[in-house]
Amino acid sequence: MLGAGGEAGIAWEVGLLAGLAERGTDLTAADLVVGTSAGAGVAARINSGVSLAALYETQLAPADGEIVAQFGRWTIAKFIWAVAPARRNPVRARIRLGRMAVRSRTEPAADRRAVVAARLGTRDWPAGNLLITAVDADTGEFVTFDSSSGVDLIDAVGASCAVPGVWPPVTINGRRLMDGGMRSPANADLAAGYDRVVVVAPIAQGLRPMPSALDQATELARGGQAVALVTPDAAAVAAFGRNLLDPRTRAPSARAGYAQAAAVRADVAAVWG
Repeated sequence: MLGAGGEAGIAWEVGLLAGLAERGTDLTAADLVVGTSAGAGVAARINSGVSLAALYETQLAPADGEIVAQFGRWTIAKFIWAVAPARRNPVRARIRLGRMAVRSRTEPAADRRAVVAARLGTRDWPAGNLLITAVDADTGEFVTFDSSSGVDLIDAVGASCAVPGVWPPVTINGRRLMDGGMRSPANADLAAGYDRVVVVAPIAQGLRPMPSALDQATELARGGQAVALVTPDAAAVAAFGRNLLDPRTRAPSARAGYAQAAAVRADVAAVWG
């Protein structure tokens, strides 16, 4: 389970996965990979024929000239304003976030799609069982895509990464879709029924009433599943900085994830085998 976290989260996840694989714990062979928001882009690449070591190296490249999207105090304030009246009703909260997503001024959808396409480098779904999550901006309904959905991988990942107020919703089959992290930062409950679960969550706690990665991991463990939850350590949090969407956080966040792999490897291996 690979969760939301912007540019910093992508880099940290890649670094962590690469560091774990280097130490003998390769999570890419999982029976199910779930990607949410930032995690969708990572999930789409890890079984695409490109090695984790190569993906890690791409995160260390300079971010010169890249657009720096803002996810600062003003955007967070808009999120809080949207969900505050619906703190006990997750669907209503998602609908309000969807309205914000639809009404916000962002870059053109075609331009954003081109960015996602360039980063993925392919429109082919990778090998294995991959689920990409999104949320219907109009109804608040939770949506998942896999290789049998008949949806272009670029559009599925773009929808999952469409942060309300920052990136435009992605229209798929007539539905306007936004960030899958608006339902949960990791959507770890999709792993119900699997014996062993590793949740990699750059954002452990989303805005209420979104269930947190910890909430969902705890619920899976109560059901008898072996669960490891990995969240950023203090060094990673410092590397993330104040704007998770800033491409300049990639290199330090990737290095922090790679280094953290040494500390969490034993716990992850105990679950993974």
